[in-house]
Amino acid sequence: MKHSMKIMLPFLMIAGLLTGCGSQESIDTTAETTQATEAVTTAAVTEKETQAETEKSAEMPEATNETKSENSDNKSLVVYFTPAENSGTDAISSATVTNWNGEDMGAAQVLANMIHQHTDSDLFSIRTTAEYPLEYNDLADYAKSEQDNGVLPELTTHIEDIGQYDTIFVVYPAWWYTMPQAVYSFFDEYNLSGKTIIPCATHAGSRLAGAPSTIEELEPNATVISDGFSVSASDVAGAENDVTEWLGQLGL
Repeated sequence: MKHSMKIMLPFLMIAGLLTGCGSQESIDTTAETTQATEAVTTAAVTEKETQAETEKSAEMPEATNETKSENSDNKSLVVYFTPAENSGTDAISSATVTNWNGEDMGAAQVLANMIHQHTDSDLFSIRTTAEYPLEYNDLADYAKSEQDNGVLPELTTHIEDIGQYDTIFVVYPAWWYTMPQAVYSFFDEYNLSGKTIIPCATHAGSRLAGAPSTIEELEPNATVISDGFSVSASDVAGAENDVTEWLGQLGL
């Protein structure tokens, strides 16, 4: 079961990784040093059970309107997670954001938008009932507690028709050498059998943080791309050419 694997995984990753300072969204840490930061994003979302298709289009224009309509044989989705969207506050410190194309956002949000724009994919933000602290040391402790206790935060946004997508990019900040627990909640909710999953991470040394093999366990009937894109969180604003080149290598 997915739950059992995720409950055990945090104890195997006690060396840890969480988000860093400044515009970084992930940095490495040791038992002696713990650092974290949060990311800033501004994406719209949908409600799976209570919204009609027209309401979903109005509330989540990127995820429903900006679609790969010219290539319906391989429709793609960019799924991303950022703690600032789940902080329960609009107060965002300028020290924790990256300015990209005139907008302030977190590193994972920047990477998600680059992929979204270059592939004309739909865009979906993972939102949870959990409220993540924005102060980076508190966020580090909160995330480690979630992982150590195998917590799967409840999702408040949902994809109405996951079946329409053939390729799914999953963009996340590397935390404690793995994905945030909210991303595990996403995989727990959806059966992605038959789909191609491409992990993408912002990091401070751990690159994809072991996500390809982890996702293969969570979604054994999906095709997981092992060489997904990763970039240092502090360098993400200048990574657009690298993203474009990488997508070209994938034929996207």
